[in-house]
Amino acid sequence: MRNDNAKREYYLTNLVGLANADGLKVAAVEAPYDELRGINSRAELAQAEAAVQRRLRLAAMADGVTLTAPETVFFSFDTRLAPDVTVGPNVVFAPGVTVESGAEIRAFSHLEACHVGPDAIIGPYARLRPGTRVGRGAHVGNFVELKATTLGDGAKANHLTYLGDASIGAGSNIGAGTITCNYDGAAKHRTTIGADVFIGSDAVLVAPVTVGDGAFVAAGSVITADVSADAMAFGRARQIEKPGRAAQLRAARRKP
Repeated sequence: MRNDNAKREYYLTNLVGLANADGLKVAAVEAPYDELRGINSRAELAQAEAAVQRRLRLAAMADGVTLTAPETVFFSFDTRLAPDVTVGPNVVFAPGVTVESGAEIRAFSHLEACHVGPDAIIGPYARLRPGTRVGRGAHVGNFVELKATTLGDGAKANHLTYLGDASIGAGSNIGAGTITCNYDGAAKHRTTIGADVFIGSDAVLVAPVTVGDGAFVAAGSVITADVSADAMAFGRARQIEKPGRAAQLRAARRKP
C-alpha cells in the first residue's frame, strides 16, 4: 500500500489492483457497515465509537453482567467483567480493568488499569487509578481515590479519602478524610498499613511510614513515624479551652 496521492492517504480499494497485479484471486464479501465504516471527521469518529460501545454493552450483558443503565456505561476494548458483576449508571472503564464476580461498581465511578476482587463494592463517585488492587469484599466509597494501592480483603475506605502508593491489610478501616502523603516534591514513597487497623477520620500519613497490625490512629492525627502493632497513636495538639473567650470576641466585633 502506498499513499502517493493528492491527499496522502491510504485507500483500501487499492488492494484490488495490487492483488490482481500479483495474480491473486479477488472476491467481494458482504460485511456489516459498522465493521467497514469510514472515519473522516470527529462526528464520524463519535458515531463509530457509539457503535463499538453498543456492541461491548450487549456482549457484557450476554456474559451475565448487569448494567442498570447500559447506554450510560463506557467500556474500553480490553475491559474484563466476570458474570454477576453489577454496574450502575455513568461508569467509565478506561483501559486495563478487570472486575471479578459479585462485585458492584456504583454510579459515576471511573476505573483505570486496576483489579477489583470478588464481592467488592466500588463507589458511587469513586476513582481507581492505575496499579490499584481491591480485595474480596472490600469497600471503596464516595469521593475516594486510590492510586497504586492494594486494599486488602474486607478493608474499607468509605468517604472522602486519598490513598496513593499504599498497602492496606485485610479488615482495616480507613476513616473519612484520610490521606497518604506519598509525594515529597521529588519522589514517591509508600505507606504500609497492616491488618485490622483503624485509621481515624482526617488522619494524614506522611510516607514512608508503616502502621502495624491492629493499631489505632486517632482522628485528626498527622503520623510521621512508624506505629507499632496494637498501639494507639496520636499526632495532634492538645485541646485548650478558654472560658468566656467566644463572647469576648463577639463583643469586640460589634464595636464601631
